[in-house]
Amino acid sequence: MAELPRGILLFVAAYEERSFTAAALREAATQSGVSQHVRKLEERFGARLFNREAGRVSPTPAGDLYYRRCLDVLRAHAAAAQVLRDCSVGLSGQVTVGLMPTVTRCALAPALAQFTDSHPNVAVQVHEGYSFTLTEQVRHGELDFAVVPGFLGLPGLISRPFAITAEVLVAASSAKHAAPVRLAELGPLSIVLPGPANTRRQTVESYLCLNDVAVARVITLDSMLATLDLVATSDWVAVLPGAMMARDRTRSRHAVRPLADPPLSLELVTIESSRRPLSAAATEFRRVLLATTEAASRVWDTGPETAWASCLPREDEGRPKSKR
Repeated sequence: MAELPRGILLFVAAYEERSFTAAALREAATQSGVSQHVRKLEERFGARLFNREAGRVSPTPAGDLYYRRCLDVLRAHAAAAQVLRDCSVGLSGQVTVGLMPTVTRCALAPALAQFTDSHPNVAVQVHEGYSFTLTEQVRHGELDFAVVPGFLGLPGLISRPFAITAEVLVAASSAKHAAPVRLAELGPLSIVLPGPANTRRQTVESYLCLNDVAVARVITLDSMLATLDLVATSDWVAVLPGAMMARDRTRSRHAVRPLADPPLSLELVTIESSRRPLSAAATEFRRVLLATTEAASRVWDTGPETAWASCLPREDEGRPKSKR
């Protein structure tokens, strides 16, 4: 299949990075080479694509229009190539995914067990991180897709709805468990929050403020393992996504209670590059991961307690019979 014109790739990189220098690094080119390709496009069509500033560029209306058409070309080219690859040997190759602890703690293992048993010729790589890092990795082509909290779109990305999970209060196992809780009725909280760069930090702080929740102390931790360990061994608490705490429904090290009056939920989306479609293998892994994430989230749906225990597979379930 013919290669794409180099000028299109360099223009798209410059548009998304807002910098000829950053575009050159991304496409293994030189800054002068990127600038030259863009200038040739402008001269050829008689339309300015970027406004140049000190060290930065910003697209003109013509640049915005041309970028959208370039994305159509890139996706069509990648889709045509993917059809040939998928038809040749079925599901094979590699899937590289970025996930937050929200998904990796409870939903990932059953998804991996099911997917790898059904598709042994697909190699799966999972990178754990927080939303900012994962978003940058997708933008730079290092991940096929990532699961992150919903946010306003960025150039170069396509966002698709994934799952919604309730936020829950997590405390030491000696605390009350399972029953929904109204945080405003608790005493002043000693609460663990993620760092300012974490998308959920502002959401949780806004919820506490709008609902008159008294806060005595705050610790900032961007380590989920450290957060869970601190909460399990002290009087500190945390507000965490319910999908991440699904296995704690039987009160192991933590007591978990869904937030109520009002509830709070986390909307998760998948993000992928707008320059190429997902492979068939990546699409299938996303489907399997969605099913296990939704199952983990249902554990903390408000309703009769007797229904919660049936939402996840038992410890001896979840791995399909081997087809090999």
